Amino acid sequence: MEYYFKTQQMSVGYQGETLIHDIEIGLYKGEILTLIGPNGAGKSTILKSIAKQLKLISGLVYLDKKELHHMSGMELSQKMAVVFTEKIKTELMTCEDVVATGRYPYTGHFGILSKKDHAIIDEAMELVHVSEIRNQDFIKISDGQRQRVMLARAICQEPEIIILDEPTSFLDVKYKLEFLSVLQELRIRKGLTVIMSIHELELAEKVSDKILCINGAYVDRFGNPEEIFQAGYIKSLFGIETGNFDEENGSMELEPAKGKADIFVIAGGGSGRSIYRKLQRERKTFITGIIYENDLDFPVARALAAELIAVKAFEPVNKVILEQAQKAIDSCSKVICCRKEFGSLETANKKLLEYARQNGKEVEITERLGSYGKSHYDSGNDVRCRKEFSCGRTLQNNEAGWVQGSSV
Repeated sequence: MEYYFKTQQMSVGYQGETLIHDIEIGLYKGEILTLIGPNGAGKSTILKSIAKQLKLISGLVYLDKKELHHMSGMELSQKMAVVFTEKIKTELMTCEDVVATGRYPYTGHFGILSKKDHAIIDEAMELVHVSEIRNQDFIKISDGQRQRVMLARAICQEPEIIILDEPTSFLDVKYKLEFLSVLQELRIRKGLTVIMSIHELELAEKVSDKILCINGAYVDRFGNPEEIFQAGYIKSLFGIETGNFDEENGSMELEPAKGKADIFVIAGGGSGRSIYRKLQRERKTFITGIIYENDLDFPVARALAAELIAVKAFEPVNKVILEQAQKAIDSCSKVICCRKEFGSLETANKKLLEYARQNGKEVEITERLGSYGKSHYDSGNDVRCRKEFSCGRTLQNNEAGWVQGSSV
């Protein structure tokens, strides 16, 4: 099976000066390729060179077995659509007018739109949810709306391949997801091939068939997401020195607090993540356990805890691990337990809570229940509940969020 799009020893740059050399890409029809890398690495330069907006320094680009250099502007516009971040200049054009320009490769010299053209315009605007602003002035809409209008314009061209430079930059979460869902739908329904750059690594991992990693003067890696998102690679590619990026689940965490840990957090089942991040924001160092390696709490704990006491998934907690956790509790003055009840496989953490109480530790039981949370502070068997924020304001039952009181 031959590639629909490929490059051979492609080198790109400006004014005859090479920025990135020997770029080798191979895509089958209907695949999505995402370019990732640090700011200024050359992602936009590659995209502009593929779109013939920049002249290649050297090498070849093939589209559907034909060399791109030999394709006329009209022929290329019927096969390739381009959406870049630069704002286009419009004068008294509605959003529908802008979308309609995507039909110009098919309208001939007079630019007259047929019923078929209007139907394609309507379908494209409906697909990206901009029909309701069709009569608004394109200049006066928001950046996010403008981005979606430009995607509708590109879809109107009925291209076989679309080039997108940071298409999700101005979109909120709702429209980021809708935008990428539209691309996936088009690749399935119409075999659309997509080449784009985006900053959201977690989205790149989810939407891409192939990923091209740019690191300055060269391509660092090219492959499928499973090959790219290996442990520690993203930190190396972007030169991350503070904080953490977890390739396994695409999560980013800020730099953990420093210093001796004085808090032990008993968590599990995803119950500890909010507490870990809360402690990080308060710059409080903590130890946590006992966490299974497949637990939802594990990635955040690994990034933020001064010490993580963990066991392999589906393995019992042995005496050595339990004693390690008990010694950690001995070194702390406070224990936060994120579990009100323990499952049949959480007997070790239940023992840790009992151990903390027996040894006179200040214990805070914090649970998240539906629309509001609550914290209990106890010493031994004396348990009192508080429902208040750290500022002392009483939390009503219909108010949402974690609560923080003072210990008793």
